[in-house]
Amino acid sequence: MDANGRNVRRVTNELGYDGGPFFSPDGRQIVYRAHHPQTEKDKSDYQSLLKDNLIRPSTLELWVMNADGSNKRQITRNGKANFAPYFFPDGKRIIFSSNMEDPKGRDFDLYKINIDGSGLERITFNDTFDGFPMFSPNGTQIVFASNRNAKARGETNVFIADWVE
Repeated sequence: MDANGRNVRRVTNELGYDGGPFFSPDGRQIVYRAHHPQTEKDKSDYQSLLKDNLIRPSTLELWVMNADGSNKRQITRNGKANFAPYFFPDGKRIIFSSNMEDPKGRDFDLYKINIDGSGLERITFNDTFDGFPMFSPNGTQIVFASNRNAKARGETNVFIADWVE
């Protein structure tokens, strides 16, 4: 929609959950997380939860599309909870949080991936939660939330780090 709230236009229409969108630095693309149930059982389960205003966020894949909703493409396919995607300042890569390395699904780390789904690389190696990464506009620093150094279980702190390629 326009900044004034006019010209609202829906850009996704698949059955399931779409959320956490961010524009690319040039405003031409959007990255987001989604769960689109495929089997009849999964569709039924999704719709049953939705009746109670709930979703099960255990499987969220990352998608990229043009800002007008065209050219949708899935960039992760690991069946885990991938979320908080954010474009690198170059608009060619995405940083995000995922539990793909934890069989129990509780430990989230930061990863980067190219917008075509190639070049997946783990960034953090922490045994607690790391999430919600964002770059400074010039790409020299990253900010993220983490449970590391927590004084109490579940305490989340904000970290800023220099980004070095």
